Amino acid sequence: MGTQEQSPLDVEALRADFPILDREVAEDVPLVYFDNAATTQTPTRVVESITDYYYEYNANVHRGIHQLSQEASIAYEDAHDRIAEFVGASGGREELVFTKNTTESFNLVAYAWGLNELGPGDTVVLTEMEHHASLVTWQQIAKKTGASVEYVPIDDDGRLDMDAAAELIDDDTAMVSVVHASNVLGTVNPVGELADVAHEHDALVFVDGAQAVPNRPVDVEAIDADFYAFSGHKMAGPTGIGALYGKQHLLEAMEPYLYGGEMIKKVTYDDATWNDLPWKFEAGTPSISEAIAFAEAADYLDDVGMEKIRAHEEHVTEYAYEELEALDGVDIYGPPKDDRAGLVAFNVDGIHAHDLSSILNDYGVAVRAGDHCTQPLHDTLGVPASIRASFYLYNTRDEVDTLVEGVQGAIDIFD
Repeated sequence: MGTQEQSPLDVEALRADFPILDREVAEDVPLVYFDNAATTQTPTRVVESITDYYYEYNANVHRGIHQLSQEASIAYEDAHDRIAEFVGASGGREELVFTKNTTESFNLVAYAWGLNELGPGDTVVLTEMEHHASLVTWQQIAKKTGASVEYVPIDDDGRLDMDAAAELIDDDTAMVSVVHASNVLGTVNPVGELADVAHEHDALVFVDGAQAVPNRPVDVEAIDADFYAFSGHKMAGPTGIGALYGKQHLLEAMEPYLYGGEMIKKVTYDDATWNDLPWKFEAGTPSISEAIAFAEAADYLDDVGMEKIRAHEEHVTEYAYEELEALDGVDIYGPPKDDRAGLVAFNVDGIHAHDLSSILNDYGVAVRAGDHCTQPLHDTLGVPASIRASFYLYNTRDEVDTLVEGVQGAIDIFD
């Protein structure tokens, strides 16, 4: 059976912060939550930060002189600074825009920058492992502007072909958009190296950090990313809130993506001027409580320790890889066990991913089955869907044993 002696975390103590982990999905069937790449669970203190807002200082921000509005505004503004600090953005709130999620962050840059800057002859370089949030957005903006989209291929181990990347990224390249960690392959891409190549050709770099920020230290300035996006609900925070980091001079030059209240400085019947950063990109009443909870989630993760979280995920992932690989008929996608982010995507010969997911649910194991918003990548892999087990700071090797038991049970059923 699995043990925890190699983990740097006191996982049992951490699990007490997540009451949902104590529930059963059926009588005497405890929950094993392995769908963390989609959404992580939320600790009590983060939930309480939301209720504190609604119980103690619920008011709109930047709209009132009264005490509650002042308190809410300060907390909302401080949340920008806290999330900027969490990813190494020294510019603070001027470089950190709150969005609904990573997908909206891509759309913001695609419309506010792409529509004005891209045209015929320009190229956007993506990778074959991009999430639809990146791939579809840039694909459609390219159609609107006449730009073209090219893809850096992956090798047999699910890593980027960096020689091909060096050839694709040239003086016609306007934007390189790359996922920091693949939500299917588990590949952690050399985003800093790609940024260096892009900047040699005066191209910008947009990094999708949705699967990286939750589980490893990230420094956007060390990477030299021009834009970097991530989501609260994948890092122990609430749904409905995400963040876009952008270099200040780029955000200042961009036109707003949405129009309305809050994002304006002066309005006449004939024209309008825009508010300062980041507010010019945050039209309307924002997700105030979610932003406050987002900052609390960052505090929680820092209190646990991001290096420890990464080490624990690697510890659980390597064990899961070994145990699944030992089963007959299991195909695992992506790099080797000791060189990947905290997830394992796989298939079992003769069993559709949806059927396997249903059987695993009988064991209490929550996994994701499907294409994981990466249909083109699955086409490249030659499979219609896959099972994805993704891990976080509260998962144990004992839970992996339950996963493996369920997979073996499914194999026995279909045999």
